[in-house]
Amino acid sequence: MDKKEDKQRLSWFWRWFLNNQVVTALLVVLLVLLILLVFTKVSYLFTPVWQFLAVVGLPIILSGVLYYLLNPVVDYLETKKIPRAYSILGLFVIIVALIVWGGAVIVPKIREQVVSFANNFPGYVEVIDQEIQEITKAPFFGELNVQLGNIGDEITSWLAKFLQSISKTTVQGIGSIVGTVATIVVAVITMPFIVFYLLKDGKNLIPYFLQFLPTKWREPSLKVLTEMNKQVSSYIRGQLTVAFTVSLMFILGYSVIGLDYAVMLGILAGILNMIPYLGSFLAMIPAVFIAIVAGPAMLVKVLIVFAIEQTIEGRFVSPLVLGSQLDIHPVTIMLVLLTSGKLYGVAGVILGIPAYAAIKVIVTHIFQWYQSVSKLYNDDIKKDETQLK
Repeated sequence: MDKKEDKQRLSWFWRWFLNNQVVTALLVVLLVLLILLVFTKVSYLFTPVWQFLAVVGLPIILSGVLYYLLNPVVDYLETKKIPRAYSILGLFVIIVALIVWGGAVIVPKIREQVVSFANNFPGYVEVIDQEIQEITKAPFFGELNVQLGNIGDEITSWLAKFLQSISKTTVQGIGSIVGTVATIVVAVITMPFIVFYLLKDGKNLIPYFLQFLPTKWREPSLKVLTEMNKQVSSYIRGQLTVAFTVSLMFILGYSVIGLDYAVMLGILAGILNMIPYLGSFLAMIPAVFIAIVAGPAMLVKVLIVFAIEQTIEGRFVSPLVLGSQLDIHPVTIMLVLLTSGKLYGVAGVILGIPAYAAIKVIVTHIFQWYQSVSKLYNDDIKKDETQLK
């Protein structure tokens, strides 16, 4: 009798606890959180690893970007019976020639415009301040003068405190500046070698890593890694192509209307354009700032250039180059940008979207695996299979 009751109790415990999918999932989550908690307690053991990654991270990221840009060209030349090593060396020669040309022609022009803008910036601020004061003297703004004055005093006080904090931390930041310069030097020296071997043997990396996995894991892992590589490479190539096109359009447009610092503003617009949705509007701030100083006619011309650029980019360039490759909702992109920017600064804003795309691929495949194993989503799986057919 006791054995029978024990079996009934065991079967109840098995049915409602051990064999329950929800409880099992919660236990897995609990174990993962416990593992993360343990890692936080022994994080000091991984300090050398983080320091190593801080040194090699920049050259690896830059090498990856160049790899994704140059690999299609090398693959195309390989189809034309040109050995990969010769194609890579030829591309390196072209890149070095472009760098030398840019250093001799474009860099001095940018430096001249940046120095001129920095020298004239106080005068620009004074002109804009005078115009704002003239506008606020109008009867319509009479009741707001006091409030605007208080806001201006608060902004001035904040700027004074900000400049004071910068002056205090300048000396303290010399060590970090030296470290940053050293990291950049290491990246410049090591990056060509990394890019060369990536272009030469990059196709063998995934099979090399897969051989360390159990046999039954290799096929799904290959599928995940291939999809991640496709997502990230398409995004990087697309964003850089669009950024280059936007930069050329702004340089041409600003030069045609006679706006000062056209080259500097165009290159800045191209760089900021790599930030989805926000980059173009951020790039307009300095252009509008300079246009206001130049006069109302120039402001109208700048707005017309911006409208033309946005139309060409939104209707032709971005759809042709980027398409809908990432399939990420705009709200999700904004949340990712805000989060990654808060955590990792400028690097997080630039790399947040491709990192999210890669993580999304992993999570999607894990969920699909859980669907098939748990058998809790049989109807959804059947619908997916029907849609695929």
